[in-house]
This record gives sequence, structure tokens and C-alpha cells, in this order.
Amino acid sequence: MNYALQTRNLIKKFGGFVATNEVNLNVEAGARHALIGPNGAGKTTLINLLTGFLEPTSGQVILKGDDVTQLGQHQRVKRGLARTFQINRLFADLTVLESVIMAVNERLGLGARFWKPVGAYPDAIDEAVKLLEQLRLLDVAHAPTRSLAYGKQRLIEIALALAAKPQVLLLDEPAAGVPTSESRELFESIAALPREVTILLIEHDMDLVFRFADQISVLVNGALLTQGTPEAIANDPKVKEVYLGEAVCG
Repeated sequence: MNYALQTRNLIKKFGGFVATNEVNLNVEAGARHALIGPNGAGKTTLINLLTGFLEPTSGQVILKGDDVTQLGQHQRVKRGLARTFQINRLFADLTVLESVIMAVNERLGLGARFWKPVGAYPDAIDEAVKLLEQLRLLDVAHAPTRSLAYGKQRLIEIALALAAKPQVLLLDEPAAGVPTSESRELFESIAALPREVTILLIEHDMDLVFRFADQISVLVNGALLTQGTPEAIANDPKVKEVYLGEAVCG
């Protein structure tokens, strides 16, 4: 099996509290993999361990077959791992295109040359335009990011993450705060990304999860309860018990 991202017996303790308890997660290359679980299950802690924001108490993080447990966040980004956050982090005063160009330049090691106009980097402009086209954002390329609807802003954040050219993209609640009318478009754009990018996402909206994911892992009390296809998860009695009713997984 070709795995893009794995954990081996991953444990994170905060004093006497076990936030992540011997998690063995396997994310196949090219997968659309969802991580679900009730509030307090340890989902964001696990994402923070995967990205290097937190150090594990014990266990390993494996990226494309390599142990990256001891690598910092920026080193993991260079190895092909990028993420978004529950709350977006955007350049409010820049246009959408300018923001993505800056992110591309950062990857190319040109971020320190802030005094040069964005037009000085035609290759970065071309790459940024392609990213915006991919995420259906070309029509707002010259709009200030702060002026856009929240669903569009979430897509811009994803564009910034993709500017790092990740092979694995972690999305932490991409639909958080996004009105229902915009969340469908958001997930359609995410689903249309090429399979060269493996996606692991946390999401509370089960309708979105079951439409998007081809694999689902269920985390409960910091431990992995089960993993399987959406159909298998929807019919798993243990999962139904955790969510207190079949309607959540139906």
C-alpha cells in the first residue's frame, strides 16, 4: 500500500491528560480522507502533531515513508506537507492575486525581496493565476481579500497552502463559519483538486464529509475508534453510538 502520511503509536500528553492515545493513522496517497469525532476527541491536536506544531510525547509521524517526527513545521512544508487553520490567516489589505504571488515567492525563496513590485516575478504571477483558476477564484483576483465572502476567503487560504506545492494538504475545518450556501461551492472546489495532492481534513458537517471523503477515520477520546469507507462508517454501530443516533451518519 502506498501511504502518503502515517502515524505510529502516536501519543501526546499534557501533564496527566492523554490528548492523543497510540494513534495509528494511515492515509493513502491521493486519498480524500476525513478525520471525524466528537468535540474534544483530539482531532486538532493530531493535526498539530502531524504538522510539527506540537511535539509528540512518543510515537512517529511518517511522511511519504520518511520519519519526520523530529522535523519542524517549515521543514515539513519543504517535504510536501501543508495545512490550513480553523480561523483563516490572510493578508487583508492585499488583493487575492497579490496574496498568492507572495506565497509562491515565499516557496521560491524570494519572500525577503518585498521591495520589488509583484510584476517583477512573471513566473510567480503565472503560477498564482493557475492556482486561482484551479480554485475558481479568477473572477476575484484583483479584489482585496477582506472584501470577499467568507467562503471565498477560505478558498484563498487553501490557495496559499497550495502555493507551497504540497503532496499532502491538511484542512482543519475548512467550512467553519462558512454559510451553508457557500460551503457546497467550497467543497466542490476542494474535490476538484488533482489527486496528486492527498487531502486529510477535519470537518464537523457530516453531510459534507460523506459526500467528499473516500476514507474516514473516527477519533474518540484521543484514540482511533475505526477507519473505513463512508458506507462502512455510516453503518458501524460503534460510530452510531458515539454520535448518539443514526441520523448523523445517514
